[in-house]
Amino acid sequence: MVQENFKFYKPCELLRSYVRYYWVFKSKQALDTYTFPIGCPQIIFHKQNPLYIPELDTTQSKLTISGQVNFSSHLYADGNIEMIVVVFFPHTMNMFLNLPASLFYNQEISGYDIEDRELNELAERIFECADNCLCVNMIEKWLLERLAGNIDHTDYGIRRIHVAIKQICMYPQNSVMRLSSICCLSKKQFERDFNSLVGMNPKEYIRIVRFQKALALLQLKQHDINHTQIAYASGYADQSHYIREFKRISGYTPKSLLKISEPYSDLFTIPV
Repeated sequence: MVQENFKFYKPCELLRSYVRYYWVFKSKQALDTYTFPIGCPQIIFHKQNPLYIPELDTTQSKLTISGQVNFSSHLYADGNIEMIVVVFFPHTMNMFLNLPASLFYNQEISGYDIEDRELNELAERIFECADNCLCVNMIEKWLLERLAGNIDHTDYGIRRIHVAIKQICMYPQNSVMRLSSICCLSKKQFERDFNSLVGMNPKEYIRIVRFQKALALLQLKQHDINHTQIAYASGYADQSHYIREFKRISGYTPKSLLKISEPYSDLFTIPV
């Protein structure tokens, strides 16, 4: 996507533990781009043409809940695109939808299918509003109301899984057993809680984080790249493991990706 067509918004202070940022994308041009799994679920409001994803053979709904994915995908649109996106932290979306994040795994679900009247009403107000800054304010108001009504969120293990996510991002070589120990949970309970809140099992999520960390290092070191150093810094066992996993997720080896695009890590880059 063309960077100048983006506008990013920072969440208010009360939401900064739950929402990473919001972004708006507007374009009258046809879109044909390739995206990687970012490790964060999203709610998408399409004010004009939605996006088609051939890997899933689906066109996004005007109101779409995009869950955790473990594959890269193409995005197509014929033009006249205007979308507002809420990017959550990996483990916080179900705070606002009151549904396990695992229900959205590798899927683009219509928000209308989850039968959330208040979310549907929010979407209709957004689709009727021409001012996208005001739309973001509407979304924030809705999120704050949901947050205030969910006073028992600590009971769902969010704080423990937050600690695990931080550990994974700092040290992607962490084992599931070590993470469960850090969270003071049995391995089975940790995996169950992690899957419910994050939307995929911890081992799979670690793969996404390693990949995103490698992208971040490639992004940082575009003119001074040592792939062996990047492999170890990203938590891979060795360079062979790095190349194999990178290609499994992106469809490209690190070197071949650098020939066709500039690497960018959505997970390790905060644009606002």
